[in-house]
Amino acid sequence: MPRKKTNKKFKLKTHKSTAKRFRVTGSGKIVRTKGGQSHFRRRRSARSKRMYSKMVPVSGSGFVKRIRRLAPYLNKYRTTPTARTAK
Repeated sequence: MPRKKTNKKFKLKTHKSTAKRFRVTGSGKIVRTKGGQSHFRRRRSARSKRMYSKMVPVSGSGFVKRIRRLAPYLNKYRTTPTARTAK
């Protein structure tokens, strides 16, 4: 017996490290954290250490295009799945 033909689209796989490093704001911009936060911070001023905590929008259309291709469902979920309210 022949198989039935289905017109389903296939699911795209998310590049997990990209999904962990970037997130989408409410206005749709992709933001990232700054590097250099982990060690060698003793000699830095308090002001420069505070600057590390802010998120930075990703600049460059090529970078944005690559991130959207690697994590296609990034803007579908604004927060992490565990942070959503349970119904």
